[in-house]
Amino acid sequence: MIRAKEELLQDLAAEVAALAPDHKPAVGFELPKQAAHGDFACTAAMQLAKPLKRNPRELAQALIDGLARRPAFARWVESMEIAGPGFINLRLKAAAKQSIVQEVLAAGDAFGRRQADGRQVLVEFVSANPTGPLHVGHGRQAALGDAICNLFETQGSQVLREFYYNDAGVQIATLAASTQARLKGLKPGDAGWPESAYNGDYIADIAADYAARKTVRADDREFTASGDPENLDDIRQFAVAYLRHEQDLDLQAFGVRFDNYFLESSLYSDGRVEQTVQRLVERGHTYESEGALWLKSTDFGDDKDRVMKKSDTVGADGRKTEGGYTYFVPDVAYHINKWQRGYTKCINIQGSDHHGTIARVRAGLQAADVGIPQGFPDYVLHKMVTVMKGGEEVKISKRAGSYVTLRDLIDWTSRDAVRFFLISRKADTEFVFDVDLALKQNDENPVYYVQYAHARICSVIQQWVEQSGGDVATLPAADLSRLVAPSEAALMLKLAEYPAMLAAAAADLAPHAVAFYLRDVASAFHSYYAAERFLVDDAALARARLALLLATRQVLRCGLAVLGVSAPEKM
Repeated sequence: MIRAKEELLQDLAAEVAALAPDHKPAVGFELPKQAAHGDFACTAAMQLAKPLKRNPRELAQALIDGLARRPAFARWVESMEIAGPGFINLRLKAAAKQSIVQEVLAAGDAFGRRQADGRQVLVEFVSANPTGPLHVGHGRQAALGDAICNLFETQGSQVLREFYYNDAGVQIATLAASTQARLKGLKPGDAGWPESAYNGDYIADIAADYAARKTVRADDREFTASGDPENLDDIRQFAVAYLRHEQDLDLQAFGVRFDNYFLESSLYSDGRVEQTVQRLVERGHTYESEGALWLKSTDFGDDKDRVMKKSDTVGADGRKTEGGYTYFVPDVAYHINKWQRGYTKCINIQGSDHHGTIARVRAGLQAADVGIPQGFPDYVLHKMVTVMKGGEEVKISKRAGSYVTLRDLIDWTSRDAVRFFLISRKADTEFVFDVDLALKQNDENPVYYVQYAHARICSVIQQWVEQSGGDVATLPAADLSRLVAPSEAALMLKLAEYPAMLAAAAADLAPHAVAFYLRDVASAFHSYYAAERFLVDDAALARARLALLLATRQVLRCGLAVLGVSAPEKM
């Protein structure tokens, strides 16, 4: 059916060009809002009516008359009719719908995937500071980011998964101070416990392993503790390595990998921050006021100018402390680095609290004048997750001390459930993760509903093999003309949507569209399962229906893989 649609689009474009040679409207097919209206809808007549100064229904009839003489329409289209103000509704011949089965089975795991196009895409996600376990917000980022990477890979792009983290600054200093306090025998609530300290049990674990002089290994570092409670820098390095290792374990449990880890500290040690600031100053896009250095970000679309470097301060003891750079300055340097590495398509996945960052980072990149286009990079901002369990909101994890961790969700449910649930809504919408729903084994649970469709198909195919001695390898040669039941046509049409759905989901940075689609496929299959029998006495009909099931299983498997969710054969 993919081939049939491509041929129909070519003939449609040719007929539109013949009818209106001086106009080039975007030609395509839409899906009718109601299946009873047909298989495809075309709006070309309505698009051409105004420039051609003709009645859209008259144009629609002219198009139909011309299209009827085109070879692809003669081969694949059963009927065409005008509806409403000028829609053209098309009904496909059964052979057009049936062809999707062979196309899916021929492509296998590559169905819906495009050839490599040489485009490089960098996706930055999770990017959690190493100050504590990953929370459910990081989990949503991980699920979104990994799925977006998979989507771009289906479209032929080469994707780099990058994890950026702050390995310096106030939060890291707080982590070190909290661990040092534990080493000195203090705990939350004691006199002398730092007011801003992290209170989770994990701080005690870090302190215990530091005192034991253990060695910790993360994906990007290794460090052996000295055990000295007075060596704050040693404590800091050990604590960062310890938590990087913990985060690695969480991400491994979640099935997420990264190709590169980028340290914020490297932007300072390599001089990139200073070079960026100097470039902005030299191009006249900064000014000084009240002892601070400002970026003229309003010149580039921001709602107000932004402080780049804070003013110096003088303490009670008369000592002067030099003002530091505000957090968006290294972000600008970092994104210049991404561009200079050759990544013209960059996507950042962050919490919605980073909304204010977008305008100032983009303003800084334009002001730097290094050839970066406006709108770089792309952002996907996600809202946080509320966790419900037993009908009540869960707010605190004992280990983290103040929030529910990603590991908590995985332990309470499963990796598959967490991944599917966290992707199943648009990123910018609030999401309630219902632990009890994730454990249900019925059609209320969306991931179970989809996985059960896959497992059910596997069961039917296995029964066919055992009862008839059939060979699955022969199913692609089945007589597909036997597939004429309404539930079969509906399922085949849904399978045919997969490649276009993938392309649209990648373009829109919308992995939730894959979750929606998989639920629709599962629904179409379950309806088919309820309407028809598969293991019938008519061997040719059984083989045709088994071929359709095999294609459906393949599409479910491909879509679940994009989301990083397994496709179980038994449940």
